[in-house]
Amino acid sequence: MMRRVGRPGLIGTMARTAVISGTATAVSGGVARRQAQRAADQQAERAAQYAPPAQYAPPPAQPAPVPQAAPAAAAPADTEDRISQIRELGELKAQGLLTEEEFAAEKARILGS
Repeated sequence: MMRRVGRPGLIGTMARTAVISGTATAVSGGVARRQAQRAADQQAERAAQYAPPAQYAPPPAQPAPVPQAAPAAAAPADTEDRISQIRELGELKAQGLLTEEEFAAEKARILGS
């Protein structure tokens, strides 16, 4: 049997190509993972660097102003009208739009006390 000397045969060339290709794929995957990790670390660092400190956070939203009741008419309102006004005040108080003191003051105004 004669042995071939010189260049590798077809199978040897295929094997070498497979090894080179596999190595290149593994190396490029590792490089891509390291680059992605570095980019994520840099982005997190920049976000932390430019984030405003908690002491400079915007102030909390102010509650809506309490609607003022219409001025009392010169003539006293009838009983049904007074009851409906007090019910409306009770609803505003239940919603948290009126404090206990505001509710009491408006109720006294409606009742004419």
